[in-house]
Amino acid sequence: MPNQTANDRLILGIDPGTNLMGWGIIKISRNEATLIDFGDLNLKKEESQYQKLALIYEECCGLIDNYHPCEVSIEAPFQGKNVQSMLKLGRAQGVAIAAAIGKKLPVFEYAPRKIKQSITGNGNASKEQVAAMVQHILKLKELPPNLDVTDGLAAALCHFFQKGAQKKGATKSYGSWSQFIANNADRVKE
Repeated sequence: MPNQTANDRLILGIDPGTNLMGWGIIKISRNEATLIDFGDLNLKKEESQYQKLALIYEECCGLIDNYHPCEVSIEAPFQGKNVQSMLKLGRAQGVAIAAAIGKKLPVFEYAPRKIKQSITGNGNASKEQVAAMVQHILKLKELPPNLDVTDGLAAALCHFFQKGAQKKGATKSYGSWSQFIANNADRVKE
């Protein structure tokens, strides 16, 4: 378990999937996010959908037991045309949520577009653009081996940004970048 003070909190971010589940854990300390760990669960070799769900549940429970996060942030299934794919993805997400709820953790769900907007400023950003921003924000020397991992980290970061905004009362909208900068000078780096 990482070094933690009473004011620190850990967020587990999950990008659920039936072939590959990406996850990331960040620590929030003094209103700054740092990387704790990340990884993925490769389910491609499993033929049974039910065995995949069991492995997702076990992985999520194991991550919660090992790292003791305070909150879980999960990417919501996107609306697609293939109903069967949506059903499978929804089940994977549901099992991950059940693991968190079973461990008495609050769960926060964000749409893919919301996560992309939060990380890159563009709700239509590509997975590669999200990965590049996650790398920049968390000061990673190199990217994780697959983009599902950076999507899991992005879910955790999105929650941090959303929760941070709520705590500060900064739920305002801004008419321009100059207005945003004027009201958030502490968040701008030169």
